Amino acid sequence: MPDLRQRLEDALARPGSPSSDFDLNTDVKIPQRDLTPAAVLMGIQAELETVILTKRSARLKHHPGQIAFPGGKQDPTDKSLVAAALREAREEIGLPSGIVDVIGNLPPHQTVTGYRVTPVIALVTGGYDPIPEAGEVSEVFEVPLAHLLNTDNFFIEGRRWQGRRRHYYTVPFGPYYIWGATARILRAFAERMA
Repeated sequence: MPDLRQRLEDALARPGSPSSDFDLNTDVKIPQRDLTPAAVLMGIQAELETVILTKRSARLKHHPGQIAFPGGKQDPTDKSLVAAALREAREEIGLPSGIVDVIGNLPPHQTVTGYRVTPVIALVTGGYDPIPEAGEVSEVFEVPLAHLLNTDNFFIEGRRWQGRRRHYYTVPFGPYYIWGATARILRAFAERMA
């Protein structure tokens, strides 16, 4: 069995297509608009083989209480989308960039809110104590990679949104309801790793 780094490199070398929040809603016409560049860090604890996720603060205006990767829009001072993902992980959860080994990225994901999100895949090679940025993050937790790579753990659910039923992926874990863009990115990752 190849080591985790090799498995990730092999998966990211395979061809893949961009994903979007519209993938399960073929009746919705994807709006043509300029998308804001953003990046998220899918940090995988190398020793534990767990994925680091956050629960967003309930006080946030957008997506309060939702499960997400650390990340956000690319600032003018970020030299690249990878730099944006690393900066956001430092700011949101206190993850030192020095223990992050970037492997590559998945194709971008388009959100209904107008972002083109690049998922940056990385191994976290050392221990650290998460420091949630109180204004943005209420909790930092980890999910076993094996749980997220098992496509049987993903479900399609739906709710009414803008007058119509919108479908989306979920991948629940314990008390955490992982859905929307985060679950869609995880599903694309699981398909790549299969």
